[in-house]
Amino acid sequence: MKKLITLLTFSVCLLIGCQTKTPSKEIATTTPPNIIIIYTDDLGYGDVSANGATELQTPNIDKLANGGVRFTNGYATSSTCTPSRYALLTGVYPWRNKDAKILPGTAPLIVDTTQMTIPKMLKTKGYYTGIIGKWHLGLGTGNVNWNETVKPGPNEVGFDYSNILAATQDRVPTVYIENGNVVGLDPNDPIEVSYNTNFDGEPTGLENPELTTMKWHHGHNNSIVNGIPRIGFMKGGEKAKWSDVDMADYFLKGAQEYVKKHKNKPFFLLYTMQQPHVPRTPHPRFVGKSGLGPRGDVILEADWCIGEFIKTLEEENLLENTLIVFSSDNGPVLNDGYFDDAVEKNGKHKPAGDLKGGKYSLFEAGTKVPFFTYWKGKIQPTVSDALISQVDLLSSLSNLVDSDIKVDDSQDLLDVFLGTSQNGREELILEATSKTAFRQGDWVMIPPYKGPKVNKLVNIELGNSLEYQLFNLKEDVSQQNNLAKENPEKLKEMLTAFEKIRGKGYSNVTQLELK
Repeated sequence: MKKLITLLTFSVCLLIGCQTKTPSKEIATTTPPNIIIIYTDDLGYGDVSANGATELQTPNIDKLANGGVRFTNGYATSSTCTPSRYALLTGVYPWRNKDAKILPGTAPLIVDTTQMTIPKMLKTKGYYTGIIGKWHLGLGTGNVNWNETVKPGPNEVGFDYSNILAATQDRVPTVYIENGNVVGLDPNDPIEVSYNTNFDGEPTGLENPELTTMKWHHGHNNSIVNGIPRIGFMKGGEKAKWSDVDMADYFLKGAQEYVKKHKNKPFFLLYTMQQPHVPRTPHPRFVGKSGLGPRGDVILEADWCIGEFIKTLEEENLLENTLIVFSSDNGPVLNDGYFDDAVEKNGKHKPAGDLKGGKYSLFEAGTKVPFFTYWKGKIQPTVSDALISQVDLLSSLSNLVDSDIKVDDSQDLLDVFLGTSQNGREELILEATSKTAFRQGDWVMIPPYKGPKVNKLVNIELGNSLEYQLFNLKEDVSQQNNLAKENPEKLKEMLTAFEKIRGKGYSNVTQLELK
């Protein structure tokens, strides 16, 4: 009814020459639009040619970026996967949930089943909802029997359909789970999973390196599946184990079948790709295609998958009534646990662009990520400098479908996402491994934290310092000049605004008194 009134009002305004406009509702249609979020894993701001990459070409991702709104200040909430996925789904900052940290494959569900989520909100408006791809938000209540229906999980927090991997490609269990049930499981070969103790007689990457085809660098030396040593121990479920090189095709096919099956009513799809997270296992079609090693190859594979998926939307006549949001869960990392030539073959490629840091980091490259919105014929191509976050999607999409549901941390920025406004957020809290920083306008402030300046295993600057750090990103996007000491008034202003939202007690360093 609200949308009908809005459309009637707009029609009357046209007849009488009214100059008042409601941009987001002009773009919206009388038919509720389909909504698709394509979410990549560890894809950096500079990994996309639309954002300036020269050593990699991503034409299908570029089609979304250059045909819609390409955001230059689009953020994940966290520089690691579980927290940012939690925020996207719930519209709540991850630092508010103590369990929103990188999870093992056996972790319990960290989204409360009574909590509002994007799919729950959309279901109130008649949407069919689905997730296909990576989950990594926990399953069950802490003692999962993988040989029975596993719940609570995606289906208990708003998804009508789910076909997922439980955690990450480098963690057990290495099986697909469809609507809570392991796909292809032989009941005579039950699955056992542990993150504490190996099972008798089961080889590991640490003790049996001769059985591996991919060598581990750090952390990945437990159970071996398909020649790849993983994090965690697993026994059984041989017929159910996934084929790593076919994973991209598996999820692509699932996404294509999903939109074909549900095209006759409004649908929501969260398509969570595994690339370019480790282990990087491109299908043979893409091996060697990038010249940058497996990491580059799987980015080209992901771009191809997106192109094939868009073709399906075109063939099913869905593209003109579908809003597509594209982003990444956090910034890039090269060596993330395996010897896969990511460092050696990176060459001139700059996964983070001109940004400092990367995955795990409080610096910009940890959370500033590729972020695009695309709606054929509705969103006009533009580049936006507006400050936005993935945490804002819930309230913004709620406005799009005429829902009154809002979540406090999630701002309604629908006009910004649709490209009719440049008025984004004024401020945003960013997170990395439970530590938080503050973006306000062109400025970012990082409080003092103990800890190493560089994670030597992955060779990424983390942002830890015993001093306050203050950067003007408009003048210093690479964060080379700490202005905290020469601009104490701005630092005090930032800290006051930050603590108004964050509270105190957030740092492991005794706070300095700012005078």
